[in-house]
Amino acid sequence: MASESREGSPWSRLLPKQGCVFAGATPDGITHMGCVLKAPSPREQSLQDVPSGVHSSAELTRPESVGGWLYCLHTAAQRTERKSDGATAEVTMGRCVRLAMPLYASLLLCASQLTGARYGLAMFAAQQSPPDPCTDDMERPRRCIPDFVNAAFGQEVRATSTCGKPPTRYCLHSEQSHSREESVRSCNQVCDASDPKRAHPAAYLTDLNNPHNLTCWQSETHMEYPRNVSLTLSLGKKFEVTYVSLQFCLTRPESMAIYKSMDFGRTWVPFQFYSTQCRKVYGKAQRVTISKQNEQAALCTDGHVESRPHAGGLVAFSTLDGRPSAHDFDSSPVLQDWVTATDVRVVFTRLHAHDAPEGEENAQRPHGARSYYAVSDLQVGGRCKCNGHAARCLRGHDGTLTCECKHNTAGPDCEQCKPFHLDRPWQRATAREAYKCTACSCNLHARKCRFNMELYKLSGRKSGGICLNCRHNTAGRHCHYCKEGYYRDLNRAMDNRKACKPCDCHPVGAAGKTCNQTTGQCPCKDGVTGITCNRCAKGYQQSRSPIAPCIEIPISTPTRIDTVPEDCEKHCRSPKAKQRLNFKRYCKRDYTIQVHVLHKQLLGEWMQFAVNVVSVFKRRGSSPARHGDLALWVPARDAACRCPRLQPGRKYLVLGTESNRAGAVGREASRHGGLTLGRSSVVMQWRDQWARRLRKYHHRDKKGRCSKP
Repeated sequence: MASESREGSPWSRLLPKQGCVFAGATPDGITHMGCVLKAPSPREQSLQDVPSGVHSSAELTRPESVGGWLYCLHTAAQRTERKSDGATAEVTMGRCVRLAMPLYASLLLCASQLTGARYGLAMFAAQQSPPDPCTDDMERPRRCIPDFVNAAFGQEVRATSTCGKPPTRYCLHSEQSHSREESVRSCNQVCDASDPKRAHPAAYLTDLNNPHNLTCWQSETHMEYPRNVSLTLSLGKKFEVTYVSLQFCLTRPESMAIYKSMDFGRTWVPFQFYSTQCRKVYGKAQRVTISKQNEQAALCTDGHVESRPHAGGLVAFSTLDGRPSAHDFDSSPVLQDWVTATDVRVVFTRLHAHDAPEGEENAQRPHGARSYYAVSDLQVGGRCKCNGHAARCLRGHDGTLTCECKHNTAGPDCEQCKPFHLDRPWQRATAREAYKCTACSCNLHARKCRFNMELYKLSGRKSGGICLNCRHNTAGRHCHYCKEGYYRDLNRAMDNRKACKPCDCHPVGAAGKTCNQTTGQCPCKDGVTGITCNRCAKGYQQSRSPIAPCIEIPISTPTRIDTVPEDCEKHCRSPKAKQRLNFKRYCKRDYTIQVHVLHKQLLGEWMQFAVNVVSVFKRRGSSPARHGDLALWVPARDAACRCPRLQPGRKYLVLGTESNRAGAVGREASRHGGLTLGRSSVVMQWRDQWARRLRKYHHRDKKGRCSKP
């Protein structure tokens, strides 16, 4: 605000007294800069006593009734406080602005002065807000919206033309109070940007509009058509604009346009056109009807032009007035987009004919000093756009304005859900539903998730979140089961970090690493059992093969020997001699092995014993006596006389010679990698103390102390 006095300001003498300062109040009215505004009638009472019902349209359209217009503004403010009928409040506010602009500007100025000029309508809202406007008394989420403010107050305005550089002279047009027909021209005024008392910068557009010290922005002179001037205002973030108003110091221009930008000035779309020649200047038809099919259409009207123009005119544009879906604003994305703006631009295209006449009269004016634009106040009424998820906007450390988001929302405009709160799609809050963002259900095993609309629809619109990067050995959309190689520990809750245990399947006995998610049972190979497949099943015995670690024990066919030979003692040698183990007997044999007899079966005249060679203490030549599975062939008669004596399930020490491999069966055994045992073979039941002795015999044999007999 400039420091010049009211007498020093040329504009303070010219304009009608439209501002107000509450100097005092009487029972009959309110003192208003020397004039008195009519007090409300008894039926209207005070603002606090006004009923919540809506007055008739006749009462709302009476410009001479101060109480009626106070009620109009109070109704909008009450709806704003309740935050339950936001769209109707915006429409009502716009209607108040459109139908009683001068009186509305005066009342808004009074409210601005009494409340610090930041929240112009706060004086009409006496109800105290709850601690958290975004939740009700039951701690349930509800829609919340920021206060209605003049978003232009104190903001920088960029003008394409401003007088004073260099200093220039201009003319004033004064209207005498006793006659609107008479005018006096004063062309000795100087605009000098270097002199604060004579400067008219764009900052005067958004300062405190004090009628005692009226200040105006003023463009350069010689602004005749087609030269235009634009004023650009940046709001700092997205706002939902209800109205745009301009208070002129001169008569209102003949043609002007209001534009908005939703992307911080990168692109512009028209809001409203004003002209008496809409088709010629803007290529627009005049008085077009708005329907739901063209609710975002910018209209062109000549309603701002008066037949008898005077200085100090007001132009106000209501964004929702006349739009069919205005009363259902929450359900109209078209109108929500229509009122959204980050920047507002006003373009003055053509001066009023009263200010810039044609012909000879224009030549009589000194250097076109009357052809300029002058505006005292620019207001943009609206709310910080927070989509119903914030009750206020805060300015950050970098100076940017951001919504204080609630309901688990995020972003400058609360236009998205917070990370990990993507179980439902983001939606704008309405009076019926707050649409609070819900956290994904990941059982505490994930920190990120994403939303999937198809899953959301399949769930009956209850859940659409998909957990990402499940931890603690879990998997699934909700991290609700164990991943491959782990199974559920039923003694722990699913949200426990140790809810999944490793399967620990045996690398040889199991057919895979995946186990049952509930029991932990590993898939076992044939003949293998156990929860981890670590042992042979009943009827199976262990083998050395990693492919078939357990083989079935065959059912042996009993040896059909009707009678035991009577000469078994003569047939077999003395069993006592064979039980002795010495170095001499060790040296006489070609191989010495420890075997584990698995099973036996009769094959014609021979008995086949399936054994597993546990240890090899001696082996000469091409003897097949090696570690692993092996077949021992014993003549049926020798087996009947139990020489040698072999029983399945026991371990034996076998000492034999290569001569036993002679004959057809011996050759057959040799072909299958087996050994033939005869009466000369030494077979003794294994004793553990023999292991050390046999190792000593083996060392002696290597030193050459053992010779073949």
